[in-house]
Amino acid sequence: MSTLPRASDAVRERWTAAGAYDGTLLDGWVSDADPARLALVDGDVRLTYGELTDRVVRATAGLRRLGVGPGDVVAQQLPNWWEALVVHLAAIGLGAVSNPLMPILRDSEMRYALRSGGARVLVVPGVFRGYDHTAMAQRLRADCPALEHVVTARTPGFDELLSTTEGGHAEPGRTSGDPVCLLYTSGTESDPKGAVHSHDTLGHEDRSMVAHLQLTGDDVVLAASPVAHVTGVLYGFHLASLLGTAVVFCDVWSPERGWALVEAEGCSVTVAATPFLHGLTHSPARPASSSLRVFGCGGADVPPELVREAARDLDCTVVRVYGSTEIPTVTAGHAEDPADLRADTDGRVVGLGELRVVDDEEREVPAGTVGHLRARAPEMFLGYHGLDRQVVDADGWFATGDLGRVDEAGFLTVTGRSKDLILRGGENISAKEVEDLLYRHPDVADVAVVAVPDPVLTERGCAVVVPRAGATVTLESLTTFLDGLGIARQKYPESLVLVEELPRTPTGKIQKNVLRASVRNSPLG
Repeated sequence: MSTLPRASDAVRERWTAAGAYDGTLLDGWVSDADPARLALVDGDVRLTYGELTDRVVRATAGLRRLGVGPGDVVAQQLPNWWEALVVHLAAIGLGAVSNPLMPILRDSEMRYALRSGGARVLVVPGVFRGYDHTAMAQRLRADCPALEHVVTARTPGFDELLSTTEGGHAEPGRTSGDPVCLLYTSGTESDPKGAVHSHDTLGHEDRSMVAHLQLTGDDVVLAASPVAHVTGVLYGFHLASLLGTAVVFCDVWSPERGWALVEAEGCSVTVAATPFLHGLTHSPARPASSSLRVFGCGGADVPPELVREAARDLDCTVVRVYGSTEIPTVTAGHAEDPADLRADTDGRVVGLGELRVVDDEEREVPAGTVGHLRARAPEMFLGYHGLDRQVVDADGWFATGDLGRVDEAGFLTVTGRSKDLILRGGENISAKEVEDLLYRHPDVADVAVVAVPDPVLTERGCAVVVPRAGATVTLESLTTFLDGLGIARQKYPESLVLVEELPRTPTGKIQKNVLRASVRNSPLG
């Protein structure tokens, strides 16, 4: 498709010369694996690499019969099911672009994604968690002129897609620089944007994290993060096949289900957002010991105290991971880092990546100074689908939209979003800093801090708190706690809203736009 971005020859030559790009096609990891070895567990379904390859060949043939070819977009709104992996691999084998979409999306969001992405095929789960996705897909067809086919998984229609291996060969002439995946950003602050990745970018990301997290073919991957998120694509779709090991899918998350899968399948590594780590750490189902040895936590703010709790109570290496859909991992903690640095910082740059901290005039700032984060790396996306404006500068730096500081040893601490500030009386207050402090309060289970308008000071901070079971949280108890930590008084929240849960995206990011709108209509205390 003409609007799909591609990496420039100069960028590819640079990273190829550096050893980051080796020409590998992602689907080749599956076909090269030991066909007798377990590849995937999805409920009662257990597939070896040989069986997985057969289903991918059949799905490739089926999509080819539907007219899918190089550059076409194949969308899927599937949970973490084996069908999601098969459709994804079949699409990229045809030279098409896989477009995973979150199962929680409904008509408005799906219409936006399907129209902007131009998907020719959409694969849906039928009725999932009480919602009829097939009916929604059929409603949307009239508004999505490019959408020619809707296929429902776990029905005879999907069986027909996989009915024959004839025509199931991969498309010849593909290159590792080809676009393979279209992923929409979460849209917590604005409309989602479609980030495009290639074999090169996703492949390097997985290889660099295998080295950084010290993973081996003996590890078993727990894939609980939705496969429509970049974390799910990397660790649910591709990491296990790179290692030649198994991935265990979890389609409906609960901490109890997570622990059951870890125990039953010997899962040893997972990468997921803060709610997953919080759930496993505080679940009554937590075993005295387990096979889990590595938890990479990112995709949302990670309170330092949670990392300390999890490392202690789970008896595994817990590291903070900083990245985005556009650059999946900029920095990450390492098993050999001191425990306090794994908890209090977002780690150091991974692999061949680079990070700069600059002021408002794009001048680099001294170590330890908060500024705007700029990053570039081999795993950086190719660009946004259908967006003409330049989002990477002439030297290849991407403006992450985040604020942070890097110390003398190279450890990054993300302090908040560039827009996630409270502008109080001429001072900029980091919402994340206050959130991390309040999370340490013994009666606080979850917290977000947002700005509310003020006619005199411009904005004031409002704490939105989920209390722990049986606890009473008041504004006075929060400010007294912060006072005990010796925090400047202007950082104290000046109003409080109690809620049963915080609104989050499927990847765990707090939807600050939703909170800001809701607190304006809430009685503030």
